[in-house]
Amino acid sequence: MRRDVAVIVATGAGGLAGQAAKRATSTIPIVFSSAVDPIKAGLVASINRPGGNATGFVQFAALLEAKRLQLLHELVPNAAVIGVLLNPANPATEIQTKDVHTAARNVGRQVHVVDASSEAEFDAAFASLAGQGVGGLVVAADPFFNSRRGQLIALAARYALPAIYEWREFVLDGGLMSYGNKITDAYHQIGIYCGRILRGANPADLPVVQPTEFEPGD
Repeated sequence: MRRDVAVIVATGAGGLAGQAAKRATSTIPIVFSSAVDPIKAGLVASINRPGGNATGFVQFAALLEAKRLQLLHELVPNAAVIGVLLNPANPATEIQTKDVHTAARNVGRQVHVVDASSEAEFDAAFASLAGQGVGGLVVAADPFFNSRRGQLIALAARYALPAIYEWREFVLDGGLMSYGNKITDAYHQIGIYCGRILRGANPADLPVVQPTEFEPGD
């Protein structure tokens, strides 16, 4: 704000960065990437007509946990209990928890949820999963988990847990499988919108972009 920048790019933290920027200014244009509903988060008035000083891209990552659990069930159909790793600090956790429980009921399986919001909690979380005899693991969509891909992939391998993740980047780093939109699409769109705003476009008139393509990784 003190530097009077031309545009603020707010990404990551499950949408919290966009909310922080929105609280800081109602005049400087904001281009966000959000994993939560931008309307409920107070970022925009509507998807097609944002109306304020913010627009951007909605990541569907946190809204695909049910689909990931379904795909994992197809891979390990004999798994009676499916583990789910969640970050309780993520604003989308409540939705993610509800979705995985609903998906598990639909396929007639139980869910064992473990929480981790720091690296120090990973070992205990995976030990809990092993103790419950889970047959597969859904690593929920979360920016922190994404930043610790290597550690999570190694722990899944150590405990011989078939796991599904949000981004294809997990698979490229050695993970088993993934399902989600392309993370690079969000940043590409952010760049496009920043360019349009710098050329005079009003963020209030730029519709929030939603992904239309999803990619499995295995």
